Order: sequence, then C-alpha cells, then structure tokens
Amino acid sequence: MSSKAISVVTSTAVPLKIENVDTDQIIPARFLKATNREGFGKNLFRDWRYIDNDENKPHEDFVLNQKKYSGKILVAGKNFGCGSSREHAAWAIKDYGFDVVVSSFFADIFRNNALNNFLLPVVVSDGFLHKLFTAIIADPSKEITVNLPSQTITLDGGDSETFQISDYKKTCLLNGYDDINYLLSQRAKIEAFEKSI
Repeated sequence: MSSKAISVVTSTAVPLKIENVDTDQIIPARFLKATNREGFGKNLFRDWRYIDNDENKPHEDFVLNQKKYSGKILVAGKNFGCGSSREHAAWAIKDYGFDVVVSSFFADIFRNNALNNFLLPVVVSDGFLHKLFTAIIADPSKEITVNLPSQTITLDGGDSETFQISDYKKTCLLNGYDDINYLLSQRAKIEAFEKSI
C-alpha cells in the first residue's frame, strides 16, 4: 500500500466554523509562486492566522492558533473551497497535515483537486455537520472516524452518516494511486483486451 493511501482515519478534528471559505482564503494568491507541493502548509489561512502577515503576531482566536484543537481532520462550514480553481488550496491543506476535510458542500473544482491530491473531501448533511461542530467545540479531544472502505463517518459516541465517492476515486485513494498509477495497475487487463481484438 502506498504511503499516500487513505483507508480509515481516526483523529481529533479542527473546527473551522466559517461558511463560503474560498481558495484565496485557504492559500492567498501571493504564495502561489512555487510549483512544488511542499511548503504550502505554513501559509494555510495565512491572512486569518496572523495580524499584518506577521508570524510573530498570531490571531489568538483563530482556530489553527488554538492549541486545544489538532488532528488530521478539518471540519469546515458549508460551501468550502469556492472561488478560483487553484490546486494549491488542496496542497496547502494536505501539507499542513490534514487527510480529510468535512463539509456539507464543496465547490466541484476544489473537491476534484482534493481527491487528486490524496485529501479526502467528505460531504455530510447540514444536521450532521452541526453535530460535529457542537461535539468538537464542547470537547476538543473528541475523535471522529472516517472509514473510506465502508464510506462512513462516525463521531465518537455513536452518531454516524454515510458519504458518497466515485468507485474510481475510492480505488485510487485506497491504493495511493494517481491516474497514471491506476492505468499501470490495469496493465494486465489492457494487454489481455488488446490480444482479444
């Protein structure tokens, strides 16, 4: 199994209870100069994390600056990843250390960029999203389990919901395949088909 693969993620979560978060807020345009995927995490939500863009002046009330919140799961408000179609937004979230983003709605382009970069976007109902926020804010040590094989998300304590993902992207995430790796995994079937025609 590839180190990029995602199967079951059990973790505490970071609650970003803000709706309509666009990609320029996720990673401001001035940080898009690099083409390497590494290093973007330090500028994730940069303008919300620091006063006057100064790393020595963190906004203490911003969720990423609150030590009580940590984990591999980002729980975000509705309509996450709207705005411009920058792949760097997915890079920044993944590079920061998140493997899963949960919301009740994702912009289509962001969702596809996330899936292509081994970041699992999980769509839940508005009601379940509210339960997640309430539980995490009440108890930051509360864990969430995202089970990709069964396509379920479960809040420690019992509440659970299923989520949708295409069979193709599910296979890719479970095996750590990008599009080329997936085609290579099908080589024997492709060669057998070629011989049959």
